[in-house]
Amino acid sequence: MKAGVYFTGTGPILILTTYGELNDPMLVNKLEQKGIRKFIAYEIPEALVKDKYGLQFNIIMGDLKQTDDLRVLDYDGHHVFYNFSLAELGAPVYHEKEDTVLKVI
Repeated sequence: MKAGVYFTGTGPILILTTYGELNDPMLVNKLEQKGIRKFIAYEIPEALVKDKYGLQFNIIMGDLKQTDDLRVLDYDGHHVFYNFSLAELGAPVYHEKEDTVLKVI
């Protein structure tokens, strides 16, 4: 199980996933289907997320499939951002789909 904070165009979200990496191509594809084509993600220790989210974490974990799935644990960007210290974040993972650049004329 991986937990990650994804910084997107609308702010940070906290995701739980059974994918092995925060930028697994199948996970990236699922995020793109939800409109997230560009992000910076940071892994967070599962135990830390469980400690901070308690019952909400357990409910979401019970809803996860055994393989190849993801759940958004928290989409309140302000809450996600201030719930974790920057020192608790892992190394950044970058993703940007090539066609995400908007051109201004």
